[in-house]
Amino acid sequence: MSTALSPSVVASIDDLELAARLVVEGLRTGGHRSPFHGFSTEFRQHRPYRAGDDLKYLDWKLFARSDRLYTRQFRETTNMAVLFVLDTSASMAFPDASPSKFRYAQILIAALAYLVSEQGHGAGLMTTEGDRFVYLPPRGGRVHLRSLIARIDRLVPRGAWDPSRAIARGAQLLQRRGVIAVVSDFYDAEEGTRREMRRAEQRGHDVAMLQVLSPDERALASAGQIELEDLESGQRRLIDDEAAARHDRAMREFLVRCRREALRDGVDYALMSTDVAPEVVLRGYLLRRSHGADAGHGEAARA
Repeated sequence: MSTALSPSVVASIDDLELAARLVVEGLRTGGHRSPFHGFSTEFRQHRPYRAGDDLKYLDWKLFARSDRLYTRQFRETTNMAVLFVLDTSASMAFPDASPSKFRYAQILIAALAYLVSEQGHGAGLMTTEGDRFVYLPPRGGRVHLRSLIARIDRLVPRGAWDPSRAIARGAQLLQRRGVIAVVSDFYDAEEGTRREMRRAEQRGHDVAMLQVLSPDERALASAGQIELEDLESGQRRLIDDEAAARHDRAMREFLVRCRREALRDGVDYALMSTDVAPEVVLRGYLLRRSHGADAGHGEAARA
């Protein structure tokens, strides 16, 4: 029988650091490695291509200039940078009942930051408050970790946000190859978001798309007319059972599209549902990554 704390219990803990620590303690017994192990490398030099070299390391830009094939070589580094990009839009405040998507995302990021820090890597944050960027550069150490979690805990979801702007800025600020983990419901600016995640991946970053959703928005209950409110615009609309069925079909298509496009772009994908204990969600995600599953095939909500 699972001893993992339920989402509502973890979310009810006011101290985010304590909540994250409890989740991590539940994971420690499994001996999980860092979810981002194996990406702590940076570019060192080129060498002529030899038969059998991994084609993904070919430098096509250099080939265009010289008409000769060269392979990029990397060296291991003592640590790496993991940057969490968090959606602070009003839609993340859904539902009113605990836990909201936003609180769930805060707990996931804080727990992952703990794991990353324990591995000797640096964790950082990129998000927005209104038009202003909120950025904490990835660093290691307990003092920085506590500051990072405290800053995440003070964030409040409100209004709209521009995910492509936040992702692009985060990728620009990472000085060397690192990890960019975008945590969102991914409702906003689908094309722009995919474009910037793809660009970040093409720059050599390991990009993770962690999609947090509530079961209540994935399937609307059929109960005659129901009123929906757009949390970002405040607009309200009455819909009937037929409209609810259309919504459910559109949601299924949306999730399939998110997963398919992430796979196509080489972006790691996981769907994380707020009705599943954070410890369980993260265990499934960690196991998949540690086993080297293909990017885009994970659905941690099913763990």
